[in-house]
Amino acid sequence: MLHIPILRQGEPYKSLDLARVPHHRTRELFVEISQANVGLIRRDLRNQETGRAALAGFSIAELVEICARAAHHFINDTLPLGDDLQAPEDYVRQVSATTGLPHVLGRRNMQKIQSMLAEMGNVLNGLTRNLAWDVLDRGFGEVNGHSLSFFPRTRSLGVVLPNNSPGVHSLWIPAVPLKIPLVLKPGSAEPWTPYRIIQALIRAGAPRAAFSFYPADHAGGAEILRSCGRGMIFGDTTTASLWENDPRLEIHGPGYSKLVIGEDCIDDWEKYLDVMVASIVENGGRSCVNASSVWVPAHGREIAAALARRLAQIAPRASEDPEAQLAPFTDANVASRISQLIDQGLGESGATEVTAEYRVGERLTIWEGCSYLLPTIVLCDGPEHSLANKEFLFPFASVVNCKQEQIPEALGPSLVVTAITSNPKLLQKLAAAPNVDRLNIGPLATNHLSWDQPHEGNLFEHLYGRRAFQQALAG
Repeated sequence: MLHIPILRQGEPYKSLDLARVPHHRTRELFVEISQANVGLIRRDLRNQETGRAALAGFSIAELVEICARAAHHFINDTLPLGDDLQAPEDYVRQVSATTGLPHVLGRRNMQKIQSMLAEMGNVLNGLTRNLAWDVLDRGFGEVNGHSLSFFPRTRSLGVVLPNNSPGVHSLWIPAVPLKIPLVLKPGSAEPWTPYRIIQALIRAGAPRAAFSFYPADHAGGAEILRSCGRGMIFGDTTTASLWENDPRLEIHGPGYSKLVIGEDCIDDWEKYLDVMVASIVENGGRSCVNASSVWVPAHGREIAAALARRLAQIAPRASEDPEAQLAPFTDANVASRISQLIDQGLGESGATEVTAEYRVGERLTIWEGCSYLLPTIVLCDGPEHSLANKEFLFPFASVVNCKQEQIPEALGPSLVVTAITSNPKLLQKLAAAPNVDRLNIGPLATNHLSWDQPHEGNLFEHLYGRRAFQQALAG
């Protein structure tokens, strides 16, 4: 039986309290995971200096090199998994077993993490706005004739992680070259990715003491967030709302990412259909950067129908099938509740499910014993409809009819907005909109990433503060 241990500053620890996670399809026991209770977490986190001191012994340049080596180990090597070993294909199979993620999507997420590790220098330059790394190594320095000084706001970064997609784990990795130790609570069904990243970094030369890994219940996760000076949490709207007033935390909730097509481009909407489909469907629709709506000033019905025809071709496939694009829900009740929420919204006037005209079977379907939600496109008459700004863990999107002058204000909170337009007034309004975290101009899919741009928030600014600094001239 596979067993994943707790890591207490890098040292494996097997607990008497075990969580037993089944295979998503067979429901047979697949892995046992040691559980950390609140008392153990609280006791360990009284000492956060050891990990910080271990990382402080390296320069940032050295830690960036370690990340580059870890990129190779992560995607190519057989690495420790408790008392067992995990080859790259083992990892893909194990992630799929407990989350339902198709193998092909697991490999793509693996490549994303590998790329992020390999590009760590560019990532740090993006986060720090090209600040010279030796300024952070010393804590102060001169840049373009100006004196600068930065200080760490915390001795460690506590992170409560999700189950939805391995790719999100790339967000906390830059803490390592920024010399901040990590205290991770993995998702209950997806401990594989953070554990493998840790092992790749250790093999590459990172100090073990920099990594704590505490599988735990909600109380354990809350203890991590309370005990660490800075934190990061992933979750739904309810989870995010519990911590939204805590300035120590960077909150990653639903993305509500969107595509906007301006009046100057809307008559050519067919040119952008591939971008719309990719934004909605990639990674099984599970990511916060997947588009949850398409906002248009005209041609809404035609666009919805074209999307529906394309998405109706997507059907459940075996996890090993290279053409698989959908992940099953490991909890059938969750799939049922989501489908009911959509039906409830469709019960209001002003919205139509367009995919119902094109797909074979019902939205909620059982295939080989697993629950799937088939891709769904809803046409909304206006932005006020309850389905105009919803996000679900499968390829779902609303096509929203909206006057161009109303669009920026009506969008609501949006992690990513792709604006397909050259209209200067619309672009200026979107650029000035405080509810838009990331702005893509032109036909870029919402999930298109650039490593020199922060994803959501800025981890460097979250972990480091800048102080006023003066130094007397010699003599």
